[in-house]
Amino acid sequence: MPSLSQSHILIVATDGFEQSELFEPRQAMIDARARVTLASLETDPIQGMKHDEKGDRITPDMRIGDVRIADYDGLILPGGVANPDTLRTHEEAVAIVRDFMRSGKPVAAICHGPWLLAEADCLAGRTVTAWPSVRTDLTNAGATVVDQAVVVDGNLITSRKPDDIPAFVDAFSKAVMEAASQTA
Repeated sequence: MPSLSQSHILIVATDGFEQSELFEPRQAMIDARARVTLASLETDPIQGMKHDEKGDRITPDMRIGDVRIADYDGLILPGGVANPDTLRTHEEAVAIVRDFMRSGKPVAAICHGPWLLAEADCLAGRTVTAWPSVRTDLTNAGATVVDQAVVVDGNLITSRKPDDIPAFVDAFSKAVMEAASQTA
């Protein structure tokens, strides 16, 4: 099975992302020698959150509007309340999620991140998990919601919270490598 070293991973986030849900998967991908690109609404630094306290800032590599799906092997959608809530009101961000889901490439969303999947109308018939406060929205979008650390449904990987990050990263890594082995 291939390694992640040939993969290019996209992370989409804006202000209000849950710090651990962006930084830890990003670092795990970098440690696995994947190329990682962070896209946001603008290229000004974005503000992370540690629960309800301000965390670290990070400077995006590019604007969401400049993303070309064909350049990437997988997508990570961190949570935090404000991050996905803001992104789901921007059609370019929603289109990225919709296009990744249609492409069959691995898409991983954690905590409140699955809100973007609901907005992109990608959840009908899918089994997912998420933070408890967004589960009703996901059910209303047609998903079956379960309470597990990580759920893999085809190309879609979802998790509930920061404590689930190790399982989330492991499942996403395996999905990206499996997809790479099928195209090799």
